[in-house]
Amino acid sequence: MEQNYVCPCLLGLEGLVAGELRAMEVPHVEAQNGRVLFRGGEDILARVNLGSRYAERVQILVGSFPARSFEELFEGVKGLPWEQWIGKKDAFPVKGRSLNSKLTSIPDCQAIIKKAVVEHLKMCYRLPWFEESGPLHQIQFLIMKDQVQIMLDTSGPGLHKRGYRAIATQAPIKETLAAAMCFLSRVRSDSVLIDPFCGSGTIAIEGALLALNIAPGLKRSFAVERWESSNPQVWSRERERAQEQIRRDAFFQAYVYDIDQEALSLALKNAKKAGVSARITGKQQDIREFACEGERGTVVCNPPYGERLLDVNRAEELYEVMGKVFIQKRGWSYTVISPDTDFERCYGRKADKRRKLYNGMIPCQIYQYFKNQSK
Repeated sequence: MEQNYVCPCLLGLEGLVAGELRAMEVPHVEAQNGRVLFRGGEDILARVNLGSRYAERVQILVGSFPARSFEELFEGVKGLPWEQWIGKKDAFPVKGRSLNSKLTSIPDCQAIIKKAVVEHLKMCYRLPWFEESGPLHQIQFLIMKDQVQIMLDTSGPGLHKRGYRAIATQAPIKETLAAAMCFLSRVRSDSVLIDPFCGSGTIAIEGALLALNIAPGLKRSFAVERWESSNPQVWSRERERAQEQIRRDAFFQAYVYDIDQEALSLALKNAKKAGVSARITGKQQDIREFACEGERGTVVCNPPYGERLLDVNRAEELYEVMGKVFIQKRGWSYTVISPDTDFERCYGRKADKRRKLYNGMIPCQIYQYFKNQSK
């Protein structure tokens, strides 16, 4: 049975999510602010959960309706076909948010929605109460400008939880954002990727997964797979499909550096867990020792900054060093993410391209340098 789905994503990544879904042959894709809508059967649901690099999660869009009062909210939720997904013993907690709407109290909205679902299921199953001891069916709601959207989460832990990063260094970059930076930096199957501030190794690992076309969700499971309505054969077929699409003959190689030996060891450990350790080489090194060796290189990095690890003055000194060692020459490009609005001044030159994104709740810019000095 076909369903309507929603993929929430980091602000600024909507276009990337829509593009990757179309590349997966997902039908009816529509990018909106902070999310992407699509439609399909369980095969498409499985494909997107397994294969999306940039989306935060996949939700079933159960229903949408206007509500300016708790009574309208209750009736709207009660009228939705909950029995299609939620069984007699399943757990169905509620969470969500409200923006620019008359219904502002989140706890009250949660209670009303929960009561409405219970009342609907009581009529369907002829039960007085629900033990909720079964698989999790997380209900999520968004009320924006008095328009209610009710979703069921299918992913469980967010899609950025690939399964390879059990432990992280301080203030790591999110996997979805790291993957997006690699895509925007044109990481390909024959790229040489370099991260001089590797931390947990996330950028290099995501670059390897992208270059080898390894679906990022292959090493994990999803909440929807434990639902009674889920078809294991569909998920098995989609996992096989993803395995067949891996580029095992790719020439991709990554080099990671960090001043902290502990961080470097962690990065290499994570790479092994992700199954890409053969593609990633590491070395303890200060950014001042960086050299553009070889005919080509794609540098992608998330340097320490004031709000994260260094005070602002030290972070800006670091940007100045980067501007000197990141030499503009044919075959080389540099992509840096930073929240510092003075980055270009400290770095010493204006970026060839800039893009605004959010690292969690922190507004950042991605600065890209790819033009030759001679130009």
